Amino acid sequence: MKHKELFKLLDEVQEQGETPTQNKHDKVLLIDGLNLFFRNFAMMNMVNPDGVHIGGLGGSLRSLGALIRQMQPTSVYMIFDGAGSSNNRKNLLPEYKSGRNVSRVTNWEVFEDIGDEHNSKIDQIVRLIQYLKLLPVKTTLIDKVEADDVIAVLAPKLVEKYNSTCFIVSSDKDFVQLVTDKIILYRPIEKEYYTPKTIKEKFGVLAHNFILYKTLLGDSSDKVPGIKGLGAKGLFKKFPELATQELTLEDIFDISARKHKEHVVYSRIVLDRKRLENNYKIMDLSAPMIDEKEIKFLDHLVEENLPDLNTELFVQLYNEDKLGGMIRNLENWVKDNFEHFKGYK
Repeated sequence: MKHKELFKLLDEVQEQGETPTQNKHDKVLLIDGLNLFFRNFAMMNMVNPDGVHIGGLGGSLRSLGALIRQMQPTSVYMIFDGAGSSNNRKNLLPEYKSGRNVSRVTNWEVFEDIGDEHNSKIDQIVRLIQYLKLLPVKTTLIDKVEADDVIAVLAPKLVEKYNSTCFIVSSDKDFVQLVTDKIILYRPIEKEYYTPKTIKEKFGVLAHNFILYKTLLGDSSDKVPGIKGLGAKGLFKKFPELATQELTLEDIFDISARKHKEHVVYSRIVLDRKRLENNYKIMDLSAPMIDEKEIKFLDHLVEENLPDLNTELFVQLYNEDKLGGMIRNLENWVKDNFEHFKGYK
């Protein structure tokens, strides 16, 4: 769903209800921080006058401003993966996310080798977080927890407790499974909003069933294998219910057990039950891999006031890093994008 169509729909819903109050929980922007950073790092091959790569840092700040102007949120959360965040899923599937960009250098003109590029990424991410702490943006990361899991806790919590409209920003399709009428996924690469209607149009399944779609077909980007011999077209021939009924993984096993003599795919699903259950658990964001202590921390984060805006120090850091023309009219940019948040309580 494109920008204008979505916001027209939201405006119509708003007009039917009570006059909205400007509350920090009304419209919440949840940004997958590393996803945003790596996208900008790859696209913005820019260096400052000292020859230091600044594309990831400056590009992420520019993207943040653009997202705020586009969606007009009342709160912004930037969530990063914590140290060792993939460990829980790797314990279930050692191949999980293995081999991602192991030997690829984004820009050979700037970086001598993969180690040089890696160090630049780390430096820019650390610096980006320093900038974010000067803005009215709730920035968080939890050791051994992926950003996916944090967002999977925050979005339903905000909807349930405050009736928030949540916008998740990420190119990661894992978030499709969280989409509801109140939780909308924005995929920047496509510049498209994913609603339940969009998911049905694009994938042919109900949003609730997207996790089953991924479990059966696999996810090559995360090195999670699907069922041998089963493709997207065959999936709907074998399980047409995915388009019309909300199913569970147990339903898939029951259907396959009844039809195991009809096609080898059904037999493979029955025989691969343990592996499929394991893969489902790895990808299932309805059961985030996060403990109660961390959930309580997120409860407090939601309740906290938005951080204060420190324009003076933000500009100081910007000048120290010699970001130059990455952001035009810097002080006006800060004012226009962030000063209004102080009005949301």
